[in-house]
Amino acid sequence: MKMADEPPPIPSGTPSGSERVSVRLLEVQDHDTAIDQLRHRREHLPERAQLRAVESRLSVLDQRTKQVRTQRDELGSRQAALEQQIDASKARRSELERRMFAGQVTAPRELQAMDEEVKHLARHISELEDREIEIMEALEPIDAQLQMAETERVSLEEQAVQLRDTIGISEASLDAELSTQVAVRDEVAAGLPPDLVARYEQLRKRLGGTGAARLVQGSCSGCHLTLPAMEVDRIRKAPPGAIITSDQCGRILVR
Repeated sequence: MKMADEPPPIPSGTPSGSERVSVRLLEVQDHDTAIDQLRHRREHLPERAQLRAVESRLSVLDQRTKQVRTQRDELGSRQAALEQQIDASKARRSELERRMFAGQVTAPRELQAMDEEVKHLARHISELEDREIEIMEALEPIDAQLQMAETERVSLEEQAVQLRDTIGISEASLDAELSTQVAVRDEVAAGLPPDLVARYEQLRKRLGGTGAARLVQGSCSGCHLTLPAMEVDRIRKAPPGAIITSDQCGRILVR
């Protein structure tokens, strides 16, 4: 164990001044530990992991849906092109039939040519309509996939909203606890010597959040290591105002 060359000033006026400093330092440590735990709970709310999982599923769903929509758009474009061809062919056939039956054309050879074109258009229209039916049949399962994807999306988005609401409520509750802990902690720390608090803060940063620990039955409650008997005896005989640091872990030890 080692002791500071010039220990921080100890409140005077009562015989138990150094003990009060030690008690206050441990109280600050307790509040700091509680604050660290609250912040950890806030950062690692189980709903956060659930929300990330839901958002990941939404992302995968978006990618899958985008691919299906691209396929659907291609088929839709082909269907639209076929419908235009069918409409144009039907319009041409109707015009030819109108002219044929209106008596506007009397030449046998011209009538025969028009009749052949009408028959050709009828076959062409039938072929186009067959191709359109094939596309419509191909679209049915794709549309079903898109509908299922939309249903899944709605469900996932509802889950995400509920999780965000739950996270918000939990954060508000934890923030209120944090605010209370920080206020009390700062009030307690204000009664300690500034250089002792500064030293404690440095140790906290270096030693995983615990800068001060109690010496319990020859062991440091911070690192849980047992000190040699001679060191324990030296600690117990140290002046009341001495700030003792553990050689095992470096923490400030409170007797």
